[in-house]
Amino acid sequence: MNTKVLLTGFEPFAGSSLNPSQKIVNEIAKINIPGIEIITAILPVVFGKSSEKLLELIAAEKPDVVISLGQAEGRTQITPERVAVNLDDARIADNSGAILIDRPIVNGGPAAYFSTLPVKEIVAAISANGIAAAPSLSAGTFVCNHIFYSLQHALFNANIKSGFIHVPLMREQAGEFPNLFTMPLSEMVKGITVAITVACAK
Repeated sequence: MNTKVLLTGFEPFAGSSLNPSQKIVNEIAKINIPGIEIITAILPVVFGKSSEKLLELIAAEKPDVVISLGQAEGRTQITPERVAVNLDDARIADNSGAILIDRPIVNGGPAAYFSTLPVKEIVAAISANGIAAAPSLSAGTFVCNHIFYSLQHALFNANIKSGFIHVPLMREQAGEFPNLFTMPLSEMVKGITVAITVACAK
């Protein structure tokens, strides 16, 4: 029986024309990984709506593994996140125009959750394929962390591995983000494909 993976990315935000997480998800949707069924979706960069859509997808698809991807401009590696914090604190507006400041994601929820993905094994496997990767201890406090925390909260004690991976900017964004590191889309697709395979093997 195939392992079912729900893989999500985000739409572009903050005036950008592209989001590498969306492009990666769209490319992986075309790939066949033996023994793995991949369900893909693109989430809105909107507090609340993003997590609602993600949790609806989990309820409908009943995946064994959930991996959400997001853009982290300025990062130079693929970075699986280890910790989600119970805080929305935006320096920019989401795509609905909302700016949430110092707000808990879940009232009365724990301060933080850990990823249940095998983060160190994923990093090691991506690195072994010649692609820059490292664990990260902060997913920020924008919509990426919002869905990461919502995901871990909803699946706490569930038999579903779940977590979040940040990716760098892609080469096609160099004009919009001068002087910031970019990574070829093909490299990121390969890296995330490796991450999926490792997550399903553990």
